[in-house]
Amino acid sequence: MLNPNAKIAVVIPCYKVKDYILTVIASIGSECQRIYVVDDCCPQQSGEYVSAHCQDPRVKVLKHQQNQGVGAAMVTGYQAALAEQMDVVVKIDGDGQMDPNLLPIFVAPILDGEADYCKGNRFYYLDSLRAMPAIRIFGNAILSFMTKLSSGYWDLFDPTNGYTAVHCQVLRQLPLGKLSRRYFFESDMLFRLNIVRAVVVDIPMHAHYGDEVSNLHIRRIIGEFLRKHFSNFSKRIFYNYFLRDMALASLELPAGLFLLLFSLVFGGYHWYASNSSGVPATVGTVMLSALSLLVGIQLILSFVAYDIANTPKRVLHKRLQRVHTT
Repeated sequence: MLNPNAKIAVVIPCYKVKDYILTVIASIGSECQRIYVVDDCCPQQSGEYVSAHCQDPRVKVLKHQQNQGVGAAMVTGYQAALAEQMDVVVKIDGDGQMDPNLLPIFVAPILDGEADYCKGNRFYYLDSLRAMPAIRIFGNAILSFMTKLSSGYWDLFDPTNGYTAVHCQVLRQLPLGKLSRRYFFESDMLFRLNIVRAVVVDIPMHAHYGDEVSNLHIRRIIGEFLRKHFSNFSKRIFYNYFLRDMALASLELPAGLFLLLFSLVFGGYHWYASNSSGVPATVGTVMLSALSLLVGIQLILSFVAYDIANTPKRVLHKRLQRVHTT
């Protein structure tokens, strides 16, 4: 049972969800004290539709004059929740794909002090995969691996899942103005959470697909996601392993990359020269190239093992609360 004193808010970003939004709002239980409906310049005027047809006193409609993306809509909702001193903020999409009845399950680990941020995982239950389009399974598998690298949360899956919950103490530590404005928002959120060392957990959930049309197309965003994931990976490695702290892994990664690159360049050059001249490369040349390759790979694998073990495990909002009460 949830703490009755906890102030829980829900943010619903709205864009082309007029046919579903009222049903979603009506399904949100009494454990939630505030519902922020963020109209991201919806062409269907979802915000005005909610204002005219919804009598729920918990609902507060926020509007964008220009379409800015789901990330920007969430930042607007987060800022409103922080201004009203909420404890936990839950994100639920307005298209009906997310079951509002799961809200207590998403919030409970945060209120129990076991997590700072919870996100859904539609891949946990194998029977749910039968209802998921094959292109989504393939695309999410690729995006999940990229997110593991860039965020440092190696135990998470389904990174584009938008069903999330976060403690407001943690939100205050994040640079909300720098969060990605569009579909990269969820992945960028994980990167930012790792930088502040927040604990993130997956919440198993079933996938639901009706007649709603998704605005996310894997083929269109894969290039953008690759570029942004590489940028976040580079920043995370620099912040965590060179700027804030130094460990053995800080030496393993650059040494491993150097040896791997050396073996490829050195070995490739001598292989080409040997092929061109017909003179076999010397044993020493082959051994130097092979040894550099093996040691480089081993050092990189050692770094990855350290990075996996370095996943945040101490709940951030509990530490922040102790600091504020002393």
